[in-house]
Amino acid sequence: METTGQGHATSVPTSESVTAATGATGHIGATALVSSEFAPRTTYLNSASTGLLPARAVSAMHRGALSVAEGRPEDMFADVEAARASFARLLGVAPERVAAGASVAVYSGLVAASLPVGAEVLTAEDDFSSTVNPFHVRGDLKVRTVPLERIAESVRPGTELVAVSAVQSADGRVADLPALRAAVRAHGARLYLDASQGTGWLDLAAHMADVDYLASVAFKWLTCPRGVAFFVVPEEAAGFGGVPPLFAGWVAGERPWDSCYGPVTELARSARRFDESPSLFAYAGARQSLAVIEELGVAAIRAHDLALADRFRAGLAELGQEPVPAPGSPIVSVPGLGARQPELSAAGIEVSDRAGNLRAAFHLYNTEADVDALLGALRQGGRG
Repeated sequence: METTGQGHATSVPTSESVTAATGATGHIGATALVSSEFAPRTTYLNSASTGLLPARAVSAMHRGALSVAEGRPEDMFADVEAARASFARLLGVAPERVAAGASVAVYSGLVAASLPVGAEVLTAEDDFSSTVNPFHVRGDLKVRTVPLERIAESVRPGTELVAVSAVQSADGRVADLPALRAAVRAHGARLYLDASQGTGWLDLAAHMADVDYLASVAFKWLTCPRGVAFFVVPEEAAGFGGVPPLFAGWVAGERPWDSCYGPVTELARSARRFDESPSLFAYAGARQSLAVIEELGVAAIRAHDLALADRFRAGLAELGQEPVPAPGSPIVSVPGLGARQPELSAAGIEVSDRAGNLRAAFHLYNTEADVDALLGALRQGGRG
């Protein structure tokens, strides 16, 4: 994309820089990098709702806003391209396959629009609305819903598309991606993943060979500002998987700054044809947030997050509480305790109430002390 000024320098992290940032063990909650970027004033265990912003992202957004206020706007379109490239590296795909936008629902709608009348779409029960609702509102698709645990075995001849969250928002259950990949290959179906609750800690790159479409917001586990989302489509040679560029505006042009007036004469030859006009301040921060994720490394973040979640599960067992089974997930949902959320928030411990469950989410800036604080509060409340 043509730009109007100079962006900030960026670099791809090396294996040496990742090792230096995370340490040999992969436990990152107390590293210098994390402590310099994150300074919560609460026991923050709510990344499944909103991730904390790193200091460098806050600074970048402040610089960008100030530059506009002073009449010297920074080139924040360069930040969009840097963020796109960073997200592509995290998923192990070419940047040309990645669109930059703001909403998963918008991209679910584009995938829905690509399907023929009467196509069968397989979804999971109680999945996130932005993932599944666009397929329902079309009105001329056959949407079939099954329990998450049965979604792979439920793919059948004639299934056109499987649309499912890689990780369930309500309770942290992780889809059996190897089984699902095998099922869609066996039946010639296409696969659309909402990875909003997985990008940043789950190794999605290992599965992308069989993923046709992937969408993800970035304000959760990727620690970006709200207003940033990404959409992965097949390559141009595969016709972008038949996704129509229904909302193509000037940023979707091959030469955006020559596409501001009248019909766009040539759409981008990459997934940029599916870009939404970007929230530039948010992308200025996202560029920096994604750099933090790359510097730490998804593998180290995953090890750290899961260790904390397992510590919490063990503590719950001692309290006689049984969470929703979600092995291999940093999201822990405890039935019947959702009503404790306001009380915990008043005590400085931030969690969520989802469908009556208490949902705690453990991420890179959390420590064992955070886990123990939540367990202590639950124990204390149980004695009241």
